[in-house]
Amino acid sequence: MSGHNDAVSRRGFLKSAGSATVVATAASSMSGCLGGNSGSSGTLRYGRSSHSDTLDPQNTTSGEVSKVTNQIYDGLIDFEPGEAAITESLATDWTMEGEDVTIELREDAQFDDGSDFTADDFVATYRRFVDEEYEHYFEDASAYGPFTLGNWIDSVETDGDYTLNITLTQPYAPFLRNLAMFAAVVLPQDGIEGDFDFKTDANGTGPFQLEELDDSNGRILLTPNDNYWGDAPNVEELLFIERGQNSTRTQALVEGELEIIDNLGPNNIGTVESSDAAEVQSGQGINVGYMSLNQSRMEEFRDPDVRRAISYAIDTESIVNEVYSGIAEQADQPCPPALFGHNDDLSPYAYDPDEAQSLLDETEYSDGFSFNLTTFQNARGYNPAPLPTAETIRTNLSEIGIDVTIDERQFSDYLTYTSEGKHDASLAGWYTDNADPDNFYYVLLHPQVESPDGQDWVDWGTEGYNTSNRSAWANQEFMDLVEEAQQTADQDGRAELYHEAAQIAHDEAPWVFIDYADEIRGVRNNVSNYEVSAIGGPHLHLVELE
Repeated sequence: MSGHNDAVSRRGFLKSAGSATVVATAASSMSGCLGGNSGSSGTLRYGRSSHSDTLDPQNTTSGEVSKVTNQIYDGLIDFEPGEAAITESLATDWTMEGEDVTIELREDAQFDDGSDFTADDFVATYRRFVDEEYEHYFEDASAYGPFTLGNWIDSVETDGDYTLNITLTQPYAPFLRNLAMFAAVVLPQDGIEGDFDFKTDANGTGPFQLEELDDSNGRILLTPNDNYWGDAPNVEELLFIERGQNSTRTQALVEGELEIIDNLGPNNIGTVESSDAAEVQSGQGINVGYMSLNQSRMEEFRDPDVRRAISYAIDTESIVNEVYSGIAEQADQPCPPALFGHNDDLSPYAYDPDEAQSLLDETEYSDGFSFNLTTFQNARGYNPAPLPTAETIRTNLSEIGIDVTIDERQFSDYLTYTSEGKHDASLAGWYTDNADPDNFYYVLLHPQVESPDGQDWVDWGTEGYNTSNRSAWANQEFMDLVEEAQQTADQDGRAELYHEAAQIAHDEAPWVFIDYADEIRGVRNNVSNYEVSAIGGPHLHLVELE
C-alpha cells in the first residue's frame, strides 16, 4: 500500500513531505526518542523480535500486531492484567442465557479523533469482519473472523446507542471470552464506511493513539489518547522497536536502550540476570509449540502410523531441556496445562527411534521420504530457538530415513506462506486468545468444514476451510467432541469432552507436540507496574518509569 515503506504520522505533518523527507524526518524523530538516559524522555521502549506487518486487527493472526493494536483499540470486554479473568471495557455489563446475549455499553468513550463510540460501531465492526452481504465487508479478513464471531452470531441488534442484543446460532460457552480477543476490538463505523486505511493508520478508543509508523526501520510510536475514557497512560510515549536477534535485543535492554523486551531466548537469560540494571520476569504461559504435518499437501502424512513414527523419532525432551534450556515443558496434547481442557493422564511421546522405525516399516514408506520444514527466523515465546529446533528435527528424522530440508522465512512471510497451505510441514505455535480450551481444540485442529467420508483430512482449497488448522486434519470423532463441548454450559462436562478429544489428538498425532513455554520478559529496573500477561495486553498504559 501507499506509504507502507515510509514513516506515517497520525498527526499528518509528515504526509505532506516527499518520501525521502518523510524517512529522514521519521528517523530523526525516532532516534531522538532513543537518546539520553533510560526513561529520561518519558518514553517506554518495548523491544520485540518482529515488526507488525499491518495495524488492522481484522487482517492478521499475528501476536506481534496485537501487541500494538491492543494499545490503540478496545474490545467490549478485556482481560485483567496478568490474569485470565474477564473484565469490563467498552461494555459495562452483560448477560448470556442460552442463545441470547445482552450487552450494556459505556457512554463516555470516544475514538481518538473525537467521535463518540456507540453500538453502531460494534455492528459495523462485526459486519466488516464476517458479513459478505455488507457493502463494506473486508475481503482480506483473517481466519479469526469465523471462529471469533461469525460462526456464533446469528444477529446483532441495537437498542438505542448503548445496548446490544445479540442472538447466537447456538449455545456457545466461550462467547464472552471471544469478545475479549484482540481480533474483536471495535473499529469506528465512519472509518469502515469511509476511506480510512486501517492497515497503515489507526483510530481507536484505547489509551494510546498512533503517532508514527516507520516500517522501514521497524518502529511504531504511540502517544496518549487525550480522549481515552479510562486513566491516562503513565508515559509520554510508547515506542515499539524491532530487534530481530535475541542477543541484540538483550544487549539493548542491558545498555538502557530498551525498557522491556519479550521473546527472551534461553541463551540470553543469564545476561539479563547478571545485569545490575534489569531483571527477568516470568509467568506461566498459556501456549503450545508444535510441528504441523500438512496432510493436504503430503500423502505420507495421511497415514497415522507415519505421523506416530515421526513423533517417536523426534527428541522433544532434548529440545525443551537443551535447546530451550528448560524454560518450557514437553507437550503431549493441544491444550496447555493451565486450562481445564488439559488431560493430565497423557504423557509426551518418548524418544524411541526403534519404535519409530518399526512403525514406519509397517507403512508403504519404509524406505523413507523427504519433505520441507518451514520455520520462522525470529524467536517466538513458544519457540525461542526456531532454527536449532528445526535442525534437531532434521537430524532426528534422518535416523529413520526421512530427509528434511529446512525452509527458513521472516515471520510475516512465514505466516502468509503457511496460511496458504504451501508448507509440507511447519514449526508453529499458538498463544491463547481467550483462555478457553476451545481456542486450541476448535481453532487449531477443527477444519470448520465437513469431514469427507472415509478420510480424516481435507483439501486446503475447500470453501470455508479453517486455515489455522495447519495440518488439514479432520477427524470426525474429535470434531464431534469439540462441537459438543462448545454447547455444554457445565465446565466439568466440558472438561470431560476435551479430555477425550485430547486423547484422540495425542494418539492420531496430527502434530508433533513440542512444548508449553513460560512467558519470559526482560525488564529494566526503572520500570514499575508491569504485569507479565499470558493473555491480552500487554497493558502498557499502566507502566510507570522512574
